Amino acid sequence: MAKLSFNGNETHSIGVELELGIVDCETCALASRSSDVLEKLETSEPDCFKHELAQSCVEVITGVCETVSDATADLRHKTDVLASTAQSCGLKLWWGGTHPFSLWENQRITDQARYQSLVEMLQEMARRLITFGLHVHVGVDSGDKAVMICDRIMQHLPTLLALSASSPYWQNRDTGLHSYRSKLMEGLPTAGLPSLMRNWSEYVWLVNHMEDTGFIRSIREIWWDVRPHHNFGTVEVRMCDMPGCLDHVAGLTALVQCLVKALNDEIDEGTYQFDCHPMMVRQNKWRAARHGLDAHLVDASDYGVRSVRDIAFGLVDSLTGIAQDLRCESELRFVREIAAGPSWATRQREILQQSGNPADIVRHLGA
Repeated sequence: MAKLSFNGNETHSIGVELELGIVDCETCALASRSSDVLEKLETSEPDCFKHELAQSCVEVITGVCETVSDATADLRHKTDVLASTAQSCGLKLWWGGTHPFSLWENQRITDQARYQSLVEMLQEMARRLITFGLHVHVGVDSGDKAVMICDRIMQHLPTLLALSASSPYWQNRDTGLHSYRSKLMEGLPTAGLPSLMRNWSEYVWLVNHMEDTGFIRSIREIWWDVRPHHNFGTVEVRMCDMPGCLDHVAGLTALVQCLVKALNDEIDEGTYQFDCHPMMVRQNKWRAARHGLDAHLVDASDYGVRSVRDIAFGLVDSLTGIAQDLRCESELRFVREIAAGPSWATRQREILQQSGNPADIVRHLGA
């Protein structure tokens, strides 16, 4: 079996990836023109803007950053450059987990071998994956630590989903959910909540088993809501919908970084490994996807039911000391703003209710 080496980090450095929609300025519909935008970009950082599966999406990637403030400044510069370039092509950016009215069957797949291969393997499940998410990497020092943190952070993933939920619409219909994107992602064979694993060795065995049996062709085909990333030496949280603004990206990034450090410190201090039943996490994830900020989640510590807003306020309070250590206290405070609402899913619905035109959602909330 192949050996996977985890390139550990000495600090809880961060990296952030944004998946942003490309829409036509006039119609506000998704436009399969990422190549037009990327070809016009003049940048000394060729790896910071990338194609995604659909040509109506561009991925924006930070460098390795020590603080959330650094990552936010990095993203602000890059999204400004991207928005300006898109504008010159008659396009604009869409910040949301799904598009309010464009149809997935009208989107073109990027003409790259990897994406064409994924469509061949996954068929309709890949073609319909016109979604946009936020991914946050946080550095940790060992593979064992990364796997343990992935297990322990799962209890917090539904809260992160509820705070970021921004995908109420699909195929020009109101789904009744606040995060339909999370349900679309679960249609992939290696997406959704990860398996519980005890250590790095067990994770490596699982990856090798899936490759050896032909279930996946590479580790890049594991799209769990949270996963270890051996090349970067990080825990990568992939649960979140794309929030509607950069301040909320910063808030969620700060929350993820603080949670990873808090769990890391508990492990270092020899805390008993907390056992949160997987079904409880699945139950809470459904509640978060269905109700967003209005969800009530089961607390794994005492099995009581608490509102997402109360959970979020409590996390900010309990993580403030860690946020000070990580120099992200001001960004963590954005989580209070998010939790106070309204959510991005609610804002989209309010716009449509007022105007009756789904294009107005993109017109008012797009960048």
